[in-house]
Amino acid sequence: MTTSSSAASEERTRRIIHTAAALIIGDEILNGKTVDSNSAYFAKFCFSLGINLKRIEVIADDESEIIEAVRRMSDKYDFVVTSGGIGPTHDDITYESIGKAFDLKLKLHDNALRRMKKLSKPHPSQPNFSYDVPSPALDAKLRMLRLPIDTGREEESQVLFVDESLWVPISVVNGNVHILPGVPRLFTQLLDGLKPRLVPRLTDPEGKGIYRLMISTPMAESAVAAYLTELAARAEPRGIKVGSYPRWGKGRNTVTLVGRDKEYMDSLIPEVEKNVQGIKVDKEDEADHLNPEDLES
Repeated sequence: MTTSSSAASEERTRRIIHTAAALIIGDEILNGKTVDSNSAYFAKFCFSLGINLKRIEVIADDESEIIEAVRRMSDKYDFVVTSGGIGPTHDDITYESIGKAFDLKLKLHDNALRRMKKLSKPHPSQPNFSYDVPSPALDAKLRMLRLPIDTGREEESQVLFVDESLWVPISVVNGNVHILPGVPRLFTQLLDGLKPRLVPRLTDPEGKGIYRLMISTPMAESAVAAYLTELAARAEPRGIKVGSYPRWGKGRNTVTLVGRDKEYMDSLIPEVEKNVQGIKVDKEDEADHLNPEDLES
């Protein structure tokens, strides 16, 4: 990376986080072998912090696709995570591909190696494994420790250890691309560990996030469409999004208000309940036992 590129990367590590994107990498997702749960967890994570998640993409373990996608996302969004492709086998190419995307060479990270030695137990199938004896197994393990590093910047901001129980680092590339494992337990644990570093950079530094109100209605979507269109025209200038979601076979649908202005949103509840003949709920199925007549009393 050039000096100017390094400076731009450093700026990205400090900028206020408005938007986010996730890049889910793995042939196993696209061929149906594995069900992706990381994107759903990331969506909830962003929502809870008030980060506007703009895009989730799933792509193959393909170098050219990874390079194109990560460059585009890093340029367009404030906070980017990737999931998958950082294991010990030949098809785990995420570190190498993202390194190429930003002209970075891979470097064996000594601290990550020390942590691996301390925190990682030998697999039962490798009882004689040793870090001191060259072997294919050692080469495979070291593959997970070769990270894309910008030599023009301090390594501390590029390799984060956010959980003392894990040796796995979060590699941060180009200032805003955070490379996470695809294993759901590790993904969620590391993402949660990253939260304290993100909160000071939020538009709401208290991390209160975005509010969602739900109104359960027995009315068809077509019956409330005109009212919701009119409501959206009034509410969206205040930063409130109005949504309608069918619940097939349940006899009820859900109207949502999503935004930051909780006081204004709360003030709309009586009006919305009246116009959709509904009731505010905390869970979508909370009012499934009610008949429309029950809401009139």
